[in-house]
Amino acid sequence: MSDESSVEILTEWDIVAARQLGRNVAKELGFGTVDQARITTAISELARNIYLYAGKGRIEIQQLTQNGLKGILIIAADDGPGIPDIRQVMEDGFTTSGGLGAGLPGVKRLMDDFKIDTIIGEGTDIRATKWLR
Repeated sequence: MSDESSVEILTEWDIVAARQLGRNVAKELGFGTVDQARITTAISELARNIYLYAGKGRIEIQQLTQNGLKGILIIAADDGPGIPDIRQVMEDGFTTSGGLGAGLPGVKRLMDDFKIDTIIGEGTDIRATKWLR
């Protein structure tokens, strides 16, 4: 089973909309407030990366049911420049935007499953899943 919603990321306000959608879906699935905060923080980071580095893209939020477990899948997809060095961006403290550098390693820590697919010149697809305990 998969119910899906998405937000196109074009402006900073779209980051807020994606966070709100994610929180609502997480709450609807039964996630507690701490996991809701983890999920919305991950969405915020992924959406901000789309806005800063790709210019536009989308955040998709899917409700999952697998082997009796409920979960939420966040897909951050764009047609931007791609990530030239995945290993580098996955290092704690790495930043190209002058931010705190929590970035993608932070998203990976907040979620249960995390996967990056990127092709230079074609874009990036990041999938992060959180399972309801």
